[in-house]
This record gives sequence, C-alpha cells and structure tokens, in this order.
Amino acid sequence: MNPVDRRKFLFQLAGVLCATPLILAADDRIYVVRKGDTLTHIAKRYGVTVKDLQRTNGLRGSLIKVGQRLRIPSSASMIQPIISATSRIKVNRSKWKYIVAHHSATSQGSAASFDKVDRRHGMKNGLAYHFVIGNGKGTPDGVIEMGSRWKKQLHGGHVSKWEFNDHGIGICLVGNFEKTRPTSKQLASFKSLVTYLGDNLLRERYKFYVHKEINATLCPGRYFPTQAMHKLFG
Repeated sequence: MNPVDRRKFLFQLAGVLCATPLILAADDRIYVVRKGDTLTHIAKRYGVTVKDLQRTNGLRGSLIKVGQRLRIPSSASMIQPIISATSRIKVNRSKWKYIVAHHSATSQGSAASFDKVDRRHGMKNGLAYHFVIGNGKGTPDGVIEMGSRWKKQLHGGHVSKWEFNDHGIGICLVGNFEKTRPTSKQLASFKSLVTYLGDNLLRERYKFYVHKEINATLCPGRYFPTQAMHKLFG
C-alpha cells in the first residue's frame, strides 16, 4: 500500500471507529424504542443518564426512532447482581401481580437486620420484603439486597391484605421518608429493579402500588416520589 492510500485507509478507519459504540458488557440489556419515548424518559426509567445512553449507543444527539434497539449500560446501575441471581431461580411469573414500594421508617438498616426483627415478631420466613435497597447506613447506598422470599418464591409479609402479600413483590428502601428523601442512588436502583421485574420478568402484567395505597399507613412517606413512580410504572 503506497503512502497516499495508507493515509486514506487510516482516515476511513478512524471515521468508522468514532462512529462505533464503546465496547459493551455481555450482560447489557436491550430496550426497543416505543412510540412517545425520549432518551430522557428512558434514562430516568432505567436509572442512568442521557450521556450514558449516548456513549453506550454511539449517539451524537437525542434523536431516536420507534423500533430502534438501545443498549442500557450494566455499569450504570446496581441491578446486574439481581439479574444474575434471578437467572438461577425458577421464577413463578404467574404468581406475581403487584409490585409494592415501602420505606423502612428507620434511619438505617439492611436485609439482615430487618430479617432479625421480623423473626422476633413471629415471621417464620424472616424478612417481610423480597428486596431491600440500602441508603449507605447499614448497607451501601443504592445496593439491592435480595431476600430469601424472592429466592424461594414465597409470599411476602409486607402488607396486611393477604392478596397483596401472596401476589405482591415487596421492595423496601431503607430510610424514613417522612423526614428525609431517598438518595439518588436508591431511586436509580429502585427504578432499575421495578423495570427489570415488571418489564422483563412479568412482561408488564402487574400493577404498581405504594404501601399507603393498600393499607392505612404513611409508608413509604411523604418524600417518596409516589406520583413520579406512577408516571413511570402506571
């Protein structure tokens, strides 16, 4: 190859490389763009940023098209350990009809500490929830802990109406949201978890609730973004 042709080849190669998305993890998720979607909406739903989506998918602007396949970066959320663990579980998809959000009403805690409390209160299966999301006090901020009830596909103990215990997936965010707000990492993990459970496992055949919509309670607190979550999850 003569020097002129070599320079042309290198310029063409550089153009191809610049237009190619970054190397992706094998377990990145795929989202198919639907009518009405925007990058901002998708980013909020999955707990990532618009820049994350742009970098991962090699996008220069915000234009997306219906049917376009977007990769949701695994490195941007804490959902991947849950996906990996759940892939080894025989999930009873027909059992689950609801996803219910809670706060712990405590300033700190973890799945292990709540499990001990629930067992002292007579719950033979321990932790009342299926998942706990830490706030940095007892569990790292945004980390999602999977309870034994999800691993064994058991009913929950998180509400006082049996229909919602038997068929509802309980997710507890550590914190008292009557006094403080959830952390940004908690909310990102919560959105990623509900999206994974609802869209991927249950294929959107579920209803989203917060605890106070089922029982007479303040849970999950006035500072939990209930309306925003309903806009995302129905």
